[in-house]
Amino acid sequence: MTSDLPSNDSTASVTRPNGDRRKFVPARRVRAYESIVKQIEDAIFRGDLRPGQRLPSERDLTVEFAVSRATVREALRVLESSGLVKSRHGDPTGGAEVQEFSPDGLHKSLTAMVHLEQFDLTDLVQFRMVIEGSATFLAAVGHTDAQLQRMEDAHKRMSAAIGRNFEEFSAADVEFHHTVAEAANSGLLRVTNDVARGVVTNLIETKFAAALNTEELMKDSCRRHERVLEAIRERDGQKASRLAQHDILDHFGRFLPKDRLEQLKSFASHSPMG
Repeated sequence: MTSDLPSNDSTASVTRPNGDRRKFVPARRVRAYESIVKQIEDAIFRGDLRPGQRLPSERDLTVEFAVSRATVREALRVLESSGLVKSRHGDPTGGAEVQEFSPDGLHKSLTAMVHLEQFDLTDLVQFRMVIEGSATFLAAVGHTDAQLQRMEDAHKRMSAAIGRNFEEFSAADVEFHHTVAEAANSGLLRVTNDVARGVVTNLIETKFAAALNTEELMKDSCRRHERVLEAIRERDGQKASRLAQHDILDHFGRFLPKDRLEQLKSFASHSPMG
């Protein structure tokens, strides 16, 4: 007879749907510095600690958390590496300072995921099309006169730099897109748009630098930007969004696999924003 009672085996196990039995492993104890990191992170995310505020000194933290100074320093090192705080070693006026949000961590994460082949350049281009198409739609229907003037000025600087200075041209291009994203009046769209654009550009900038006719690329880019700008002037959100998405494809499509490129063309043509 088979007993219904558990066996004397002290290691628990679970039966998976396919009949395999996998043993659990002992739970790992949370290290002291991880507990400190979690508590300080939670305080920042709740808003109890704001950018510019100082944490207590290392000495005070050792007393408050009842740990060694080495443990406190390890926790601060982790928090600093994640961009949440900035340590102020030797400053007698206080401890680490809570930092403003920076998109650098997101930029690094997206770049690393591409290099680790968790997704590819086509995925990034599609993501940028979604983000920038939405931002351009909102910018077209909701921009201020001052924002439109900044777009106009950036486009003029792009035109003036053609055939003369590629760095100036690129800087004006960044300013144009940044202002469009800002005019969308969404901080999240602005940050993700800036990050997506930066990651895509950095991944293939060497290919553009090796282009045989850089001046022609600059002229073509200016023409496409002018069409987007005209739709924004007219406050035609759908047209501006569609042109912005096709602008991205025209610019980066040469570096994408043909089958994926056709999918993205179809997406741009039938996008709800388009």
